[in-house]
Amino acid sequence: MLGFDRISFNNNVMGGRACIRGMRITVSLIINLLANGMSSKEIIEDYPYLEEEDIRQALKYVAWLAEENIYSVEAA
Repeated sequence: MLGFDRISFNNNVMGGRACIRGMRITVSLIINLLANGMSSKEIIEDYPYLEEEDIRQALKYVAWLAEENIYSVEAA
């Protein structure tokens, strides 16, 4: 995964889910907080060990995951 140096995967941390820099903070937690109205500033106030770039990269990672490829299946 080029460009996602702050996103880590470790089977011993949060069951291998996408986390921020090896911490027990998942990308999904950050995205859920943003989706429910928290600002980046509020998230960093609640989780002071996070950095603005952590949040930005979590958003970029989720955008990358959400890219869709649609394949047309021809009727036989």
